[in-house]
Order: sequence, then C-alpha cells, then structure tokens
Amino acid sequence: MTARTHDAFAFASLVTFAAFFPPENLNLTTLVVSVIGADVGALLPDLDQAGNRLWEMLPSGHNLGRIFRRIFYKHRTLTHSLIGVFAIYKLLEFVLPLVLNSGFLNTKIVLASIMIGYLSHLLADSLTEEGLPLLFPLNISFGIPPIRKMRIKTGKWFENFVVYPVIWIYLIWFIHLNQASLTNILRLVVK
Repeated sequence: MTARTHDAFAFASLVTFAAFFPPENLNLTTLVVSVIGADVGALLPDLDQAGNRLWEMLPSGHNLGRIFRRIFYKHRTLTHSLIGVFAIYKLLEFVLPLVLNSGFLNTKIVLASIMIGYLSHLLADSLTEEGLPLLFPLNISFGIPPIRKMRIKTGKWFENFVVYPVIWIYLIWFIHLNQASLTNILRLVVK
C-alpha cells in the first residue's frame, strides 16, 4: 500500500477504535498528538525503506533511511512481523514517557494510537500481493485472502481508485453512524 492509503487507513482505524473503546479522559494535546501518532505508527513499519516519508522529515533522513535499508536487507522483514510489533511496542512503552510530558498528555493513549496506526499498516499490507512475514525470520508469507492472485497490487489502479476512496467512504459512514459516541469523546476535550 502507498503512504496515503496507510494514512487514511490508520485514521479510520483510530476513529473506529475510539468509538468502540472511548477514553475516560482526554485533552486537546493528547487528541492532537494521538492523531499524529496514529499517522506516524502507520509509517513505522516501512522504516526499512529509504524513501519512507518519516525519513524525509528528518535532517539527513535520506542517509539514515539508506543505512536502515541495508540493516534490514529488504522490505517487509522484521518491521512487518509479530516480533517487530512486540519490539516497537516495548521500545515506545519505554521511550514515550521519557520524551513526552505526561503532565500535558496521556502517554498511554498516545502509545495506543501509535500502535493502532502500526497494526493498521500491517492489516493493509496483508491485503497486498506480497503479504506479511508475520513469523519472521521464517520465510512464510500471510495474506488476505490466502490466494495471492486475488490480492491488491501496491500503488496500482485498484488501490488508488477503489481501496483509497472506500476507506474515506467507510469513515464518513462510520462517523455518521457513531456520531453520538464520537461527539462525547470530543466533549471530553472541551471540559
């Protein structure tokens, strides 16, 4: 999937998750950082690619991306596996409270948002021809549907003109359907 599809899918996943599991308390800072965090989480699995948008945001990011590309050897290895999910979670669980001021925002909500974005990336990539090496380092690829020829080709017309618009149509439909629940979440911000 392309970065813009991952962004949209992460946002739709975050809104869906929030509607079903609303936070007990929320402030504006946590809300904003969580939305950004879901987007960052959606791009994290592709850190093994030199052209990842996250690398472009950093000074000398292109060079760092090239280094990471060599470390990971190829795309969709560790960062697209269950081991990668666990490692990223544990790393963020340790780092976020150190770099984010918990007096201004809820680091647990931010961590959950980043992981929702991360997992949404993996789910979206499971729909592509390449699938996912969930059991890395074992060379077994998983995908939905199991028949590879029925899956999406990344960046091709089906993703751009069907999948991407369907994500936004779903999001609009879901927000309309869950308007009361989502409005209650936003009311927490203005208290």
